[in-house]
Amino acid sequence: MKLSLALMASVSTLVLSAAAWAHDPVRGKELSQVCQSCHGEDGNLALQDNYPLIGGQHFDYLVHSLTAYRSGDRDNAIMAGFARDLSDQDIRDLAAWYSRQDGQLEP
Repeated sequence: MKLSLALMASVSTLVLSAAAWAHDPVRGKELSQVCQSCHGEDGNLALQDNYPLIGGQHFDYLVHSLTAYRSGDRDNAIMAGFARDLSDQDIRDLAAWYSRQDGQLEP
Protein backbone atom coordinates (compact mmCIF):
# COMPACT_ATOMS: atom_id res chain seq x y z
CA MET A 1 0.00 0.00 0.00
CA LYS A 2 2.77 2.46 0.89
CA LEU A 3 4.60 1.58 -2.31
CA SER A 4 1.46 2.20 -4.37
CA LEU A 5 0.95 5.64 -2.80
CA ALA A 6 4.59 6.55 -3.37
CA LEU A 7 4.38 5.38 -6.98
CA MET A 8 1.17 7.35 -7.54
CA ALA A 9 2.76 10.47 -6.06
CA SER A 10 5.81 10.09 -8.30
CA VAL A 11 3.71 9.61 -11.42
CA SER A 12 1.56 12.62 -10.52
CA THR A 13 4.66 14.76 -10.09
CA LEU A 14 6.00 13.68 -13.48
CA VAL A 15 2.69 14.39 -15.21
CA LEU A 16 2.45 17.85 -13.66
CA SER A 17 6.07 18.60 -14.56
CA ALA A 18 5.48 17.57 -18.17
CA ALA A 19 2.39 19.76 -18.36
CA ALA A 20 4.39 22.74 -17.13
CA TRP A 21 6.82 22.30 -20.04
CA ALA A 22 4.17 21.69 -22.71
CA HIS A 23 4.06 24.03 -25.66
CA ASP A 24 1.34 24.94 -28.13
CA PRO A 25 2.36 25.97 -31.66
CA VAL A 26 -1.20 27.10 -32.49
CA ARG A 27 -1.10 29.54 -29.59
CA GLY A 28 2.42 30.48 -30.68
CA LYS A 29 1.11 31.48 -34.10
CA GLU A 30 -1.53 33.64 -32.42
CA LEU A 31 1.13 35.27 -30.24
CA SER A 32 3.40 35.84 -33.24
CA GLN A 33 1.28 38.63 -34.71
CA VAL A 34 3.65 41.34 -33.47
CA CYS A 35 6.71 39.27 -34.50
CA GLN A 36 5.41 39.01 -38.05
CA SER A 37 5.99 42.69 -38.76
CA CYS A 38 9.76 42.06 -38.80
CA HIS A 39 10.15 38.28 -39.21
CA GLY A 40 7.13 37.40 -41.38
CA GLU A 41 4.37 34.90 -40.65
CA ASP A 42 6.65 31.89 -40.90
CA GLY A 43 9.81 33.61 -39.64
CA ASN A 44 11.45 33.73 -43.05
CA LEU A 45 11.07 37.40 -43.92
CA ALA A 46 13.77 39.84 -42.91
CA LEU A 47 12.64 43.41 -43.53
CA GLN A 48 16.15 44.62 -42.77
CA ASP A 49 19.51 42.91 -43.13
CA ASN A 50 20.02 42.76 -39.37
CA TYR A 51 16.68 41.00 -38.71
CA PRO A 52 17.31 37.26 -38.41
CA LEU A 53 15.33 34.55 -40.14
CA ILE A 54 13.84 32.56 -37.27
CA GLY A 55 11.67 30.07 -39.14
CA GLY A 56 13.00 26.55 -38.68
CA GLN A 57 15.37 27.48 -35.85
CA HIS A 58 15.78 24.94 -33.05
CA PHE A 59 13.14 25.15 -30.31
CA ASP A 60 15.76 25.36 -27.54
CA TYR A 61 17.64 28.15 -29.32
CA LEU A 62 14.47 30.23 -29.68
CA VAL A 63 13.54 29.69 -26.02
CA HIS A 64 17.06 30.62 -24.92
CA SER A 65 17.13 33.74 -27.13
CA LEU A 66 13.73 35.07 -26.09
CA THR A 67 14.48 34.40 -22.44
CA ALA A 68 17.79 36.25 -22.76
CA TYR A 69 16.10 39.23 -24.45
CA ARG A 70 13.49 39.29 -21.69
CA SER A 71 16.09 39.25 -18.91
CA GLY A 72 18.44 41.71 -20.59
CA ASP A 73 21.24 39.13 -20.88
CA ARG A 74 21.00 39.58 -24.64
CA ASP A 75 21.13 43.27 -25.51
CA ASN A 76 18.70 44.49 -28.16
CA ALA A 77 16.38 47.37 -27.35
CA ILE A 78 13.76 46.34 -29.90
CA MET A 79 13.59 42.69 -28.84
CA ALA A 80 13.79 43.53 -25.14
CA GLY A 81 10.66 45.65 -25.53
CA PHE A 82 8.79 42.81 -27.18
CA ALA A 83 10.06 40.06 -24.89
CA ARG A 84 9.71 41.93 -21.60
CA ASP A 85 6.10 40.88 -20.98
CA LEU A 86 6.30 37.33 -22.35
CA SER A 87 5.68 34.55 -19.86
CA ASP A 88 7.70 31.34 -19.95
CA GLN A 89 4.65 29.69 -21.56
CA ASP A 90 4.43 32.43 -24.20
CA ILE A 91 8.09 31.89 -25.04
CA ARG A 92 7.67 28.11 -25.36
CA ASP A 93 4.58 28.56 -27.54
CA LEU A 94 6.33 31.04 -29.85
CA ALA A 95 9.34 28.74 -30.08
CA ALA A 96 7.04 25.84 -30.90
CA TRP A 97 5.47 27.80 -33.76
CA TYR A 98 8.66 29.11 -35.34
CA SER A 99 10.67 25.89 -34.86
CA ARG A 100 8.04 23.98 -36.85
CA GLN A 101 8.33 26.26 -39.89
CA ASP A 102 10.53 25.50 -42.87
CA GLY A 103 13.78 27.40 -42.65
CA GLN A 104 15.53 29.14 -45.52
CA LEU A 105 19.03 28.27 -46.58
CA GLU A 106 21.45 31.09 -47.18
CA PRO A 107 22.23 31.51 -50.93
